[in-house]
Amino acid sequence: MPKPRLSRLKWGALAGSFLACLAVTSPVLSQSNQLPLTDLSSFQNPGKSWFVAANVGASLSEANKLTTNAGGGILVNQPTRKIKGQDLLTNFEHGDLDLELDYMMAKGSNSGIYLQGRYELQLADNWGTTERTAASNGGVYERWDESRPEGQKGYQGYAPRQNAGRAPGLWQHLKISFQAPRFDAAGKKIENAKLLLVELNGVTIQEEVELFGPTRGAISNDEKATGPLRFQGDHGAVAFRNIKVSQYSKPRPELKGLTYHIYKGKFQKEPKYDSLPPEAEGPQGPSNILTSTLNNDAKQFLLRYTGTLVVKEPGEYTFNMDTPAGAGLIRVNKQEILPMKTWNGRGTAVLPAGEVPFELLYSKTMDWGRPALALKIAGPGVREFLITEEILSEEINPILVDVKERPVLRSFIDLPGNHRVTHAVSVGSPTQLHYTYDLDKGAIVQLWRGGFLDATPMWHERGDGSSKAIGSIHYFGKPTTMVARLASDQAAWISDTTGTSFRPKGYQLDQNSEPTFLYQIYGANVQDAIRIIENGKGLRRELSVQNSAAGLMARLVEGAKIEEIGKGMYLVDDKAYYVRLDETGGAKPMVRSVGGRQELVIPMQGKVAYSILY
Repeated sequence: MPKPRLSRLKWGALAGSFLACLAVTSPVLSQSNQLPLTDLSSFQNPGKSWFVAANVGASLSEANKLTTNAGGGILVNQPTRKIKGQDLLTNFEHGDLDLELDYMMAKGSNSGIYLQGRYELQLADNWGTTERTAASNGGVYERWDESRPEGQKGYQGYAPRQNAGRAPGLWQHLKISFQAPRFDAAGKKIENAKLLLVELNGVTIQEEVELFGPTRGAISNDEKATGPLRFQGDHGAVAFRNIKVSQYSKPRPELKGLTYHIYKGKFQKEPKYDSLPPEAEGPQGPSNILTSTLNNDAKQFLLRYTGTLVVKEPGEYTFNMDTPAGAGLIRVNKQEILPMKTWNGRGTAVLPAGEVPFELLYSKTMDWGRPALALKIAGPGVREFLITEEILSEEINPILVDVKERPVLRSFIDLPGNHRVTHAVSVGSPTQLHYTYDLDKGAIVQLWRGGFLDATPMWHERGDGSSKAIGSIHYFGKPTTMVARLASDQAAWISDTTGTSFRPKGYQLDQNSEPTFLYQIYGANVQDAIRIIENGKGLRRELSVQNSAAGLMARLVEGAKIEEIGKGMYLVDDKAYYVRLDETGGAKPMVRSVGGRQELVIPMQGKVAYSILY
């Protein structure tokens, strides 16, 4: 089974095996490349169901159908009764790989991505479901053995940790970090393939999953050091874009001849070593693994490492250092690539092949902290790896809020851009769709699918009063009022409640524990009723105004792009979510452009209702 959690240092940076990736003998892409999609020349013998398009969309009501516009940039599979779908294989083969792409599912569609053509990560339209299995969107598909008893033929499949998928016709972002199986000189497998990390729409759904053998439907049941990337095409309609492939087939740089010197005291900058005798010194030993402790009991000290970095592949290397409770410095090939900097830093250097001087300083300046040093290196064809001891994060039992009781939780919520919502109400649902409302603005600030809230920051030790959404989040920008009175149709939307006489009046819960938020603005009384749509497909929001002031407008949504795709139906921000107008009271909506952004606004004539489909 996959491990429950992984250190924050491990996005493709494992401290275990230092075996170099086996050389790729078949045609390969450059070490990091975006797959060209102007035509199908990157693929072997593509079937007739595959083509490239400039734009693509899907119906929320019609199964297994995509609509397209001629052009390039998007890879589309559209099987029909007349055109049978076929799997699509790349011209290149890969070993260790990072794959990043966007994909779109048609309604009810099913597809998959096979690493090396053998290990499938499932893609599926699961909109409106909460069940998670190996066949769900983001699942690792089962292996299969016909000789096993009925009901047991499928085995070793892994469900995704969360249901982080989105509606048909919306782009979804996928990142896969894959480690190929390892073989000895005689060709015997000595290490299984692994999915190091899979992120769907910003959420970790698979982590450290060992793949004991090919999954069902593999191109072959044998295992190799390399194989083609394969897109399943014989099941349903699917589209892909922005396919970025990073291959790792080059040997890692290594440290050798390390020696260390320890100086007691607090060092904010590098000292002059000639006049400063060390408290301890010596060779690091055969491991040549950097460590921060070295049996040193001092609470404040400077640790200096010197040695040689053996570079086997010339090119640009990135050094990423983490130094909790202190600061660090790195020199490589006599270049200071990372100056003395508190906590962490990142630097790059172009290095020749061969042996170059290496120097690292770790200054522990905070007497209360535990010594800790982590250095990760990445380079041309070299996946980022840990060359120091691993920093073990403190084990804290998380405080997670269950959604069975339909919780309504008050807390601080931190948004991107260092903005804190101090009067936030987060509303959870067993359908696994949740949202946060800002009582100070009368605004929805975030919507997410998956787990509900991690309240650990609120309650652990002293706590800071905040909680964090767990699932795949969509943010609606810096909160501002939904209702405003504008001087003209093209006037900028108000940025805060100044001059609006805004007064929050709390909220009321219905029999299903769903809130209706109450407030006053411009002397009008507003009821803002938000309800989860059946099966968690989205939110329905109904805004009712009494004693409405003249000229009141409602801004339903704001974004970089809002396109109308049908009567009362809109797609927002490059197919990130849908907005559907359900009731307008006879008022006419308008998409307007202000300050380089677009807004869907409508005059307030008593009541307006709309849905966010996500």
